[in-house]
Amino acid sequence: MMASSLAPERIRRLILVDAVNPWSARGKTLSVVLSSPVVAPVFQKLAPRFAILRQYYFRRLFGDTRRIRPGTPDGYMKPLLRPGAWEYGLTVLRSWNEDLAELESVLPRISHIPTLLVWGSLDAAVDPASAPKLQAHFPDCRLLMMEGVGHLPYEEVPDEFNRAVAEFLSEQRPAR
Repeated sequence: MMASSLAPERIRRLILVDAVNPWSARGKTLSVVLSSPVVAPVFQKLAPRFAILRQYYFRRLFGDTRRIRPGTPDGYMKPLLRPGAWEYGLTVLRSWNEDLAELESVLPRISHIPTLLVWGSLDAAVDPASAPKLQAHFPDCRLLMMEGVGHLPYEEVPDEFNRAVAEFLSEQRPAR
């Protein structure tokens, strides 16, 4: 959404998947706690050492963990092992709430863009209840709530996800 707001005239359609948004409370408090001067140094030191915590967090992103394909967790976890990854994450958390306020302020710049929102009904990262609130900012917007799916619908139900995206992109729309 932020990138689209920089040059909305270049965007013909927008597809947002379980999009972080100002109406999802998830992350608002956690970002403050984890980035606090007391907790951040401890988190930064310990988090990289506990693979079991990273795996737990990753598994929470799925509505049905039986859909996790072999090797998938490794692809998501590998960047977390790079030097500086945790420091970068804390930098993101420090500005989380300000960034959400900025995001809300730019929505009018992109509200005219035909939009598809794809959401997992069991998303543990971005509250599914925030999807209709985000949808309300886009007059030409369809919300696809994927039942029983978590935060990564393209991983969990790739065929269904790809079908919905292809259908949205192939629709004939009047010129703006």
